[in-house]
Amino acid sequence: MLGLVDGNNFYASCERAFQPDLIGRPVVILSNNDGCAIARSNEAKALGVRMGQPIHEVDPTIRKQLLIRSANFGLYGDLSGRIVTILRDLFPRVEVYSIDESFISLEGIPVADHVHVARVARDRILQWTGIPCCVGIGPTKTLAKLGNKLAKKTPGGVMAVDAGIPELAAYPVEDLWGVGRKFAARLGAEGILTARDLMGADPETLRARYGVVLARTQRELQGVVCAELVQDEPDRQQIVCSRSFKNDVESLEDLQQAVATFAIRACEKLRKRGLMCSGVWVWINTNPFKPGARQYHPSKAFNLIGPSSDTREVLSVAQALTRAMFKKGYRYKKAGVGLLDLTHGDLQQADLFAGIDPRSAKLMEVMDAANRKFGRGSVTLASAASRRGATPKWAMRQDSLSPAYTQKWSDILKVR
Repeated sequence: MLGLVDGNNFYASCERAFQPDLIGRPVVILSNNDGCAIARSNEAKALGVRMGQPIHEVDPTIRKQLLIRSANFGLYGDLSGRIVTILRDLFPRVEVYSIDESFISLEGIPVADHVHVARVARDRILQWTGIPCCVGIGPTKTLAKLGNKLAKKTPGGVMAVDAGIPELAAYPVEDLWGVGRKFAARLGAEGILTARDLMGADPETLRARYGVVLARTQRELQGVVCAELVQDEPDRQQIVCSRSFKNDVESLEDLQQAVATFAIRACEKLRKRGLMCSGVWVWINTNPFKPGARQYHPSKAFNLIGPSSDTREVLSVAQALTRAMFKKGYRYKKAGVGLLDLTHGDLQQADLFAGIDPRSAKLMEVMDAANRKFGRGSVTLASAASRRGATPKWAMRQDSLSPAYTQKWSDILKVR
């Protein structure tokens, strides 16, 4: 048996964990540059705020009632990690599915105790992190996901399901894991409207018309395991860091500063995973949604001499690529850096003719340790640094950003 632990309205709940005055009020979390709603509390949903809706399209009378926050991904990621740590202390195997969802294995736990153990986990997460969760339990991932949806409307927040529960007859097919809007529309046209309808459909016809993914969903609804719990994170093929700018950028200096910042962040992610890259990819874009504006969307990539995780080496290449692509007279709206051809650091094959500086890894280790202790950007390279007190023109708009409660000493809550 499996369980799916899901943080309720996760981003909004993270904000509420440190700002309890937000509890019971309509909270909306905005995407990068404060553009669209990417998370909503139940109260905001009740006011009609849609997922992905641009905030400027929300009716002004409703917008006045909303408590808006800029996305604080550092905070959300930290709380997500704490929840996963709690789950790993309680269950033999855990698969991190997303920032707010994890599958848990209930192997070795008597069936009669499944709901009790799930409630213990739910209560501990709430007590230790302040994040409310729901838990769905089932013999397959699809049924566990379905159970989680039902648990959100169940007192106690835990629901155990199997292939025979009556709720399947009323569960909309479009809400099933693995069924998208396009599939749901086609299925509806064929009279398959609920999970029960999908379970009873002809499997050969289903596979022929919709492919193997939907066929597996059907079998999982019937209680047949088609998707095993996976503990190890799959190897990444690339690491990307990109942002749209708050204001258009016209100078090479500003553009290079932005690219440097993205390269540094990408390298931090690289080292955190114990990886090295053999290629660097940079792109810069004008605004494609600005009528009448001159358009320019170049990108360039470059292979390193050998695998590296040294920010200085990656940054040198990224800056050279930016200089090669930059053209005066354009207003740039977005840039990004990608690290390609990733390999594990312990599998590095050294180049016979390329010298390896043993101090490089130590320097990067010291930089990362300092930034973990004192906050990101405390120690950086000069090409990414801005004048003290000055906000770069390209900086992302985050007008309603909450403090880094768990990441900066200066932002820790003070108890009176």
